[in-house]
Amino acid sequence: MRRVPGGCTHFAAPREGRWCRLDDVTKLFLSQAQLEEWALADKADLREGRLVVAAEGGTDWPLAPAVHVVQLVSGEDTHQLVSKVKTEEQLGRLGAEQMADSILVGDSAYEVVPGYVAEVSAPSPERKPNSETDLLAAFILNKMG
Repeated sequence: MRRVPGGCTHFAAPREGRWCRLDDVTKLFLSQAQLEEWALADKADLREGRLVVAAEGGTDWPLAPAVHVVQLVSGEDTHQLVSKVKTEEQLGRLGAEQMADSILVGDSAYEVVPGYVAEVSAPSPERKPNSETDLLAAFILNKMG
């Protein structure tokens, strides 16, 4: 566990996922490869922009296309993207171009892991401990561990 400026706590598994809790929202990065593995095992699937978890009786969460920036390949990291997760929208604002497992931002090239960001609400004190969010977090952490 690593706390970074702004009060965000990251739990990370290299190339697989990370999550960050901010203001009652947990953002989970799920790699495309991990989602494909879960789909082949009939554990979860991506349908119409939503993560559908079979163990939850088909409960779903919205997903946004994103990348986890693994390393700088050439140029300078002027936007400080290495080790960050960025959505397609954020990349668009930077003028980035994505090609498979890399992105170009100006004269800089980066290696990335394609995937998605899911947002789930953080637990509230009055909520039962076995809520859908708790089960999703446990499912994902178990798969990443």
